[in-house]
Amino acid sequence: QVQLEESGGGLVQAGGSLRLSCTASGRTFSSYTMGWFRQAPGSEREFVAVISGSGVRTLHADTVKGRFTISRDNAKNTVYLQMNSLKPEDTAVYYCAAAQSWYGRSRSGYDYWGQGTQVTVSS
Repeated sequence: QVQLEESGGGLVQAGGSLRLSCTASGRTFSSYTMGWFRQAPGSEREFVAVISGSGVRTLHADTVKGRFTISRDNAKNTVYLQMNSLKPEDTAVYYCAAAQSWYGRSRSGYDYWGQGTQVTVSS
């Protein structure tokens, strides 16, 4: 069982930056692929970024590539999402999730989800 807790969301102006954190319970954090997803009101939950257990492999959605960066610190059981050059369309609840294998952009393989953190970007 893995419990995930996100933090770092908030209100920011367009062009600003935020760093989201997701801290996991348990001793096997490095064995999990970790992903970030987001969900805007009235929209489906969409993929943002994913990172392998070792941190060597990453994948970012085209909509955030070059602006967002996923990383992890296995010693701290934490995965991060650095978000720069934020746009109003980035406004959403951001969720982190853990999977035991690499599923890329698909959310179907993720076994554990956090409660989410709200990110609001004003124009």
